[in-house]
Amino acid sequence: MIIPIRCFSCGKVTGDLWERYLKLVDDGATDGEAMDQLGLKRYCCRRMIMTHVDLIEKLLKYTPEGRHEKKVTLHRG
Repeated sequence: MIIPIRCFSCGKVTGDLWERYLKLVDDGATDGEAMDQLGLKRYCCRRMIMTHVDLIEKLLKYTPEGRHEKKVTLHRG
């Protein structure tokens, strides 16, 4: 969903690291290497990045606009 701005345990700002983390992983870095490059040394901060699940695209299907698009495609097919 929405990336937490701060670590729940220590308060370090982590919200701005998500996009850079994804880019590093896409470029071939392992999870640990990517977090080391981003300066995430504490376990609590690493947890914030590793356990985040980006569900916003799935949830947008359930908005009124998303449901309307689904109905239109069902009626055409």
